[in-house]
Order: sequence, then C-alpha cells, then structure tokens
Amino acid sequence: MEIIHARTKSEINAFIKFPLKVYKNDDLYVPQLSMDMKVHFSERNPFIKDSEVKFFLAIKDGNVVGRIASIINPQHIKFHNEMAGFFGFFECINDSDISNALLNRVQNELKKKGMNIMRGPMNFSTNEECGFLIEGFDSSPMLMMPYNPFYYNELMDIFGMTKAKDLYAYIYEFSNTLPEKVLRVASLAEKKGIRVRTIDKKNFLSDMKIFQDIYNTAWRKNWGFIPITDEELFYSAKRLKPIVETDITLIAEKDREPVGFLGLIPDYNYVLKRMKGKLNPITFLKGLYYSRRIPDLRLLLYGIKPEYRNRGVDALLFKEGHKNILKKGGCRQIEFSWILEDNIQVLRMCEMFGARLYKKYRIYEKAI
Repeated sequence: MEIIHARTKSEINAFIKFPLKVYKNDDLYVPQLSMDMKVHFSERNPFIKDSEVKFFLAIKDGNVVGRIASIINPQHIKFHNEMAGFFGFFECINDSDISNALLNRVQNELKKKGMNIMRGPMNFSTNEECGFLIEGFDSSPMLMMPYNPFYYNELMDIFGMTKAKDLYAYIYEFSNTLPEKVLRVASLAEKKGIRVRTIDKKNFLSDMKIFQDIYNTAWRKNWGFIPITDEELFYSAKRLKPIVETDITLIAEKDREPVGFLGLIPDYNYVLKRMKGKLNPITFLKGLYYSRRIPDLRLLLYGIKPEYRNRGVDALLFKEGHKNILKKGGCRQIEFSWILEDNIQVLRMCEMFGARLYKKYRIYEKAI
C-alpha cells in the first residue's frame, strides 16, 4: 500500500470518484455532481488559490482504497493566532492501517510547515462542510452537510484523535402555525421598528455582500470562525444563485440598515440523489422534475448583528419566512444546521421554534 500525492487530471478524477466505492451499498448517501467537484478542487475555487491544499490517495494492489487532503489556511492562522492545520475530504475503507497511513501523511505535511495542531475534517473550512457524523445515521444528509460511515469515528480514535468540538443539527417538522412565544417575540421586534424584506435577484451580489458583512460581524467570536473573503463570496454566490429562492432569503433592517439575515435553501440533495452524481440528458430531465418537488429546506445562511441580539430579530425573520413558505406550500421539514454545541443562544432559538436535535457531528484534533 502506498500514499500518492494526487496531481494529475486522472488522479484528481480518482479522488472525486472514490466515495462511490465506499458508499456503493448505502442508500442514504448523496453523490455530488462530478463536474461541480472538479471545479471545487481546482484553482477556480479561491480557497485553493489562497491556501496550501494537497490531495492524497491510498493505493493498494492497484486500487484506490482511501483519500484525504491536507489544508493550511493562512486566514485561520492569522485570525486565531494558532498554528493549526487541517485534514479534509477523508474517505476510507474500514482498515485502520490505511486510515493511519493517510492521517500520518497529512500530519507530516502539516508538521513540515510548522503546524502544531491537526484538526478536522474540514472540507475546506468551517464555512463549508465539516465534522464527522456521530449520531443520526437514519436519514440522508441535507445539502452541504456531511455524511459518513460510523466507523470513521473509530478510525479517528485509533489514530489518537480527540474531540475538538461537536456540532448539532436540529429538525423542525413544518407546521401551519408557529408557537405563541415566537409570534410574541417577533411582535416586539416589529414594535421597535425592525422590518424584513426579501432579497432581490437583480441585486443578488449586493445582497450577498450584506450577508457577508453580517456574518463576519455576528460570528467572529465563535469557535473556529473564519471570515468570508470577497473572492469566496463571489464564488459561493455564483454556486448558490441558481437554487436560492428570494421569498425565503430575508434581510432584517432597522431604519434601512441591515441588522439580520436568514437564508433558507431547498434541500437539493433530494435532486442530486436521483441524479447519481452524473449530468447527462436523462439526469438533467430528472433534475428538472425533482427540483419542483423538494420537500425540505435547510437554514444555511443566518446571522444577527451583536447589538441587535435578544430583540426578537430572529423570531421576526423566521415568522416572515414561515409566512412565505405557507404561501408556496409543500414544505415537510426545515433543518437548522450546523450549530456549535455551546452556542446556547442559537440552541434556545431552535427549541423556541419547536425544533428537535436529530444529528450530531464531531470535529477531531491532535497535537503534532
């Protein structure tokens, strides 16, 4: 068995396709579009241009049996003053010799660059997919959320990784009525002059800039936070624009100054699962058909400026979003994810709305 640095087009293609081997008998797995992953793993992704990323494959008897990426994010080092490097995009057959070899390769890469902590998985950062699923293996992941076999956690234990932080996902079974407390708290925000508007697709980028500003202000004291750069915003906005629905992507304002943002995204994993990671005339038509029948939403974009917290802005945003969802009809569930295990304010918000904890994820770390 050997670990190779994946550089060539064919090696990157093998890196992209390997998960299909791990999950070939798993009905809950959702394959991503290969063409999208090729862009994501190229320098068209600004994160790769601005960071040190290397992709590795484990090869045994001529077959790919595992993959991993080493990631050094200068933004993390600068913002947190912490020499932490990351591993990501980990997939492996259930063999600790192979997983140890992959993790050792990343550990050595990070140590050579002066890192003293290895943390992950991050795909590529906390602004994207991160963590291994540790509870809630009975349903498919929603859009841009992780999924993995349980044994990945056992492989982390064997390598000597320990818990850094747990992340939670809450599920809200959609109801035509909101809890009385939500309506009462929302009315307090309205009385204080908070107003909510939908985003404008014609000014999509400028409204996404508003989200960037709120996000970078609201979350900067949270564990693992990394600011969203302008280049990352443009890249993400281009990817999200085709699936964003304006009536459930909302901005709260006070005297026309943005103070909060809420973005509910249709769970396009419902569509991708039926496309099986391929784009051809048949799967394209399937995509069109099922994109009109997506039953679930995910709360992907969210933030309240610190000076406007505890003023009912979150309740008002959700009340307006709920009203617009009712007009459209057809919603089954909303996932609130992901949430830090110790973000008490957001956890209480989820519980106020009547959501329940249904999945947990873990980020691991190790001193190196």
